[in-house]
Amino acid sequence: MYSLGELERSIMDLLWASAESLSAYDLQAKLAAPEVAGRELAATTILTVLSRLENKNFVVRERDSRPHLYRAAAAREAHMADLMHEVLGGASDRAAVLERFVGQVSGEEAETLRRILAGR
Repeated sequence: MYSLGELERSIMDLLWASAESLSAYDLQAKLAAPEVAGRELAATTILTVLSRLENKNFVVRERDSRPHLYRAAAAREAHMADLMHEVLGGASDRAAVLERFVGQVSGEEAETLRRILAGR
């Protein structure tokens, strides 16, 4: 499982939030917005990061149009679940990790977990 750097995470946040595929120029404009990252990045920088994200299987490039469009390969929730499995897989005592995790969830989250487990 690959981790995401700060700029990769910012780009993925935008792709996950978008209902449509975005070009590097779309992402460049959104990243320049003060409420997002507030920094002006060159399109080539964005394209380099998108290429890396594609190699890591985080994004899918749509080559049908020019400029190419990009979309998230999977939902944010899938990525987060993969991260949770990776952390759990590295534990020598999985039961202790799960017990600690469950001990820190809210009542509402505990009820959600009960409902999910009951459906298995």
